[in-house]
Amino acid sequence: MGHARTLSIGLHGLRGTLVEVESDVSTGLPAFSVVGLPDSSTLQARDRVRAAAARSGMHLAQRRITTNLSPAFVPKHGSGFDLAIAVSVIAAQGDIDPGGPSRTVHLGELGLDGQIRPIPGVLPALVAARDCGIRRAVVPQENLAEARLVDGIEVTGAAHLSSVLRRWGADVAVPAHHPTLRIAPEAEPETGADADFSDVIGQQQARRAAEVAAAGGHHLLMTGPPGAGKTMIASRIPTILPDLDDEQALAVSAIHSVAGRFNARQGLRRRPPFENPHHTATTAAVVGGGAGLAAPGAISRAHGGVLFLDEAPEFPSRVLEALREPLETGDITLHRARGVTRYPARFQLVLAANPCPCGKAWGKGTDCSCSPQQRRTYLTRLSGPVLDRIDMRIAVGPVDVNRVDAVPSESSAQIAQRVRTARDRQRVRYADHPFSINAQLPGSLLRTAFSPAPADQRLLDHALSQGRLTLRGHDRVLRLAWTLADLEGAERPTAEHIGTALTLREGDHR
Repeated sequence: MGHARTLSIGLHGLRGTLVEVESDVSTGLPAFSVVGLPDSSTLQARDRVRAAAARSGMHLAQRRITTNLSPAFVPKHGSGFDLAIAVSVIAAQGDIDPGGPSRTVHLGELGLDGQIRPIPGVLPALVAARDCGIRRAVVPQENLAEARLVDGIEVTGAAHLSSVLRRWGADVAVPAHHPTLRIAPEAEPETGADADFSDVIGQQQARRAAEVAAAGGHHLLMTGPPGAGKTMIASRIPTILPDLDDEQALAVSAIHSVAGRFNARQGLRRRPPFENPHHTATTAAVVGGGAGLAAPGAISRAHGGVLFLDEAPEFPSRVLEALREPLETGDITLHRARGVTRYPARFQLVLAANPCPCGKAWGKGTDCSCSPQQRRTYLTRLSGPVLDRIDMRIAVGPVDVNRVDAVPSESSAQIAQRVRTARDRQRVRYADHPFSINAQLPGSLLRTAFSPAPADQRLLDHALSQGRLTLRGHDRVLRLAWTLADLEGAERPTAEHIGTALTLREGDHR
């Protein structure tokens, strides 16, 4: 009897911690203890490991077994430590060489029959292992495609505990046939294979606003009666966004891996995600939450893409107000009983709203059945601080099909080409800065290195002095002006660009 160790990874959001799993088998009354701040699912590994080891031909010794998850002050959660615990215990009782698995990360949940079951979060876990200098890992066979997306680490997939033990020198038989649990990730929200901007009839102003939003990463509010095309336009914005770069794709894929919604067989996620939670969604569902350590919500799953809130005034005020922090910082920090979790949440927010509860308060509003008090209450659900963070506010009225031009609407491919060109200009301009799009341009640089000519800003300064704009709104108008200039190929925003941006900013949001 003796002592052995191996390695695993504990995840806190997307941040992985290297965990040393060490086991000691000594004389004393038979017992199996797991220490090091495990939660209930980690603590239950004792029963899973004992049953799985027996099914693999390795009965645990009737001795005192103690397994420590170090560092012991960091909370551990989940069943992903099962495989590492089993390997360390069996090595400690002398059935395999203790030196073999000591520098290898083991990830996986054990079934009672010895099957190694897949777990969420393998992608960020192996990134953390690689960053800690670990070069070997064993993962569930069903997670192997995901694990191979991480460069710089040798990964082995295993379907049964016996195959892992045999790898480390145990004389056990590997089952020829055993059940395989296949991952079935939750279907990702999709815009539809045939979704295209050419489907949108009319609405030239809203289409132009969507193009500007995509080109600069800006937020958009569309207000209008039901059936005007607000949802259709919002759902097609991802079709004109450029593919994610390597860093963004890895971050987005890691978030969806932790959420259990990542299909690794298709490789890293290259297309921007699109999240559209229903207005009955809770704060935890949108922002993130859950017992113990918080899981990513819709705003984190929309990182690098679009978060669309249809019928925005119908969302609870707590949900809308919770968006204020990530809209400013690009991430969300969630405090829970077992620790603090941070997720990236840099998304484009697109809101759609009716003009009143019945939706008919448009134009003269003669068909509207809402009282003035109902209208005021409905509109004030979008608070001033939230609206101040929205770059553009567009009125989307009913389409008169008799006045629609016979020329077909532009396709998503045509618009996407202009968006890519504008984004390329921004990437070159901000090459020496830690951001690449206009929406992330800080105010300090807007007023110095990237400030338009003073004469071109007179209209904007006048709006600020009159109280029509806050200082935050002033900066957002300048960012919009830069995007308008990029779409037109101008070197710097002119007075015309700033005037157009101010009009988009002050559009009727009622």
